[in-house]
Amino acid sequence: MNQKKLTVTLIVPTMNEIDGIQWFMSRLKNEWYDELIIIDGGSTDGTLEYCRKNGYPIFVQSAKGLTMAQVEAFNRSTKDIIITLSPDGNSIPELIPVIAEKMREGYDMTIASRYIGPAKSYDDDRFTKIGNKIFTMMMNLLFASNYSDVLVIYRAYTRDAVMRMSLDKLEDENWIRKKYILLNSWEIASAARAALLKLKCAEIPGDEPKRIGGNRKLSIIVHGTAALLQVIYEFLLARFYLKK
Repeated sequence: MNQKKLTVTLIVPTMNEIDGIQWFMSRLKNEWYDELIIIDGGSTDGTLEYCRKNGYPIFVQSAKGLTMAQVEAFNRSTKDIIITLSPDGNSIPELIPVIAEKMREGYDMTIASRYIGPAKSYDDDRFTKIGNKIFTMMMNLLFASNYSDVLVIYRAYTRDAVMRMSLDKLEDENWIRKKYILLNSWEIASAARAALLKLKCAEIPGDEPKRIGGNRKLSIIVHGTAALLQVIYEFLLARFYLKK
């Protein structure tokens, strides 16, 4: 396949993001993508109404959680490159063509890292910054990888890479995932599995501005514990679900 002709799907999960989605859509340009999928987790702040009024493609996910949003959106997507991002202000829209162009160089996954080159997270607090560094170091040690940011949502995948990593079937892997839905992070799973499969991965610098409106949905204790458990799960069991 000619890499220059690869098409792009944007997956944009929302959950009470009315301020952020207005900001995001005002800066999004049609020439940056071929397919837009906005998937909502049950907003009550006008996000759904705003998108429908403006003709943006949005649907409500059938199961709870960010990972299920990504799975359902991916299964609706049709293009070659899948870009996942947050519309809450943390993901800069102008990076979309940059990350897509990097993918067209032949990469399986590209991460918009907050911690390389001049990039910086303006949304980090002391605890999230330390946590991000700890988890990234842990992943690099366990999976012999060289990431600088394993938790950021802003990244791109080829369709083939998503399926080889079984990201589209995370919830079906075993009883552990079915019982503990928080073990289903696409971000940790993709970092671990790309390393296990020796996929071709890249990172580009990408600032993370402060979020716009709404409330942060991250719980340091709950999500930190879930991330740790998933790293262990990926190290011990994920290899049995990969498509070589």
